[in-house]
Amino acid sequence: MHQLVKNFMVPIERFPTIQNTATFTEAVLALEEAQEAFLAGKKEQRILLVLDDERKIVGKLTPMDIIRGLEPNYDKLVDKETGAFISNVNYVIESMKKEAQLWARPIDDLCKTAQNVRIRDFLKSTPKSQIIDADANLNLALHAFYIFRHDSLFAMEDGRVAGLLRFSDVYREIQRQIKACRI
Repeated sequence: MHQLVKNFMVPIERFPTIQNTATFTEAVLALEEAQEAFLAGKKEQRILLVLDDERKIVGKLTPMDIIRGLEPNYDKLVDKETGAFISNVNYVIESMKKEAQLWARPIDDLCKTAQNVRIRDFLKSTPKSQIIDADANLNLALHAFYIFRHDSLFAMEDGRVAGLLRFSDVYREIQRQIKACRI
C-alpha cells in the first residue's frame, strides 16, 4: 500500500489562524502567543495560518515573514521563485540598495511599521513548489522537501487547503521505517 500525504498531514482545523488584515504588531503578538501556547503544551501547533476575507488560507506566517515585513521593498531585488538576486553583479545590488535605502534603518522604524503595515503587505504568496495534492504519494512530498527546502507543504483537496504536511512528520515516518528494518 502506498503512503499518501493525507495520512500524514495535519488538518488545518488544528492550527491557530490570523487574518491577513491584521497589523504588523498583531502578527508579532499572535506568533508569540502561538509559540508560548505550544511550549506550555496547551496547543499542538505553533504554525500560524493566514486567512483572507473569505476565510481562505493564503499562507502561513513565520518569524522570517516578520523580518521581511520590516523591509518589503527588498523583494524587488529578489526573484520570488528562486530567492536569488535579480542581478548577480554585487556592485549593481549594492548601488540599488543604497538608492532604494533598503535595510537602512528597519529597526529604527519599528513603531511606524507596527502601526501601518498589514500582513497582506508583506506575506509572500505560496509558491507552487509548496503545494501538493493530499492524495499524492509521500515519496513525492519527500522530493519536494528535499529539492525546495520547505519545512511544510500545503496539502490540497477539492481545490482548497485541507492540511499541512510538515517535514518533521515525514522524517518521523522515515525513522519509524528504518527502525522497523532492524527487527
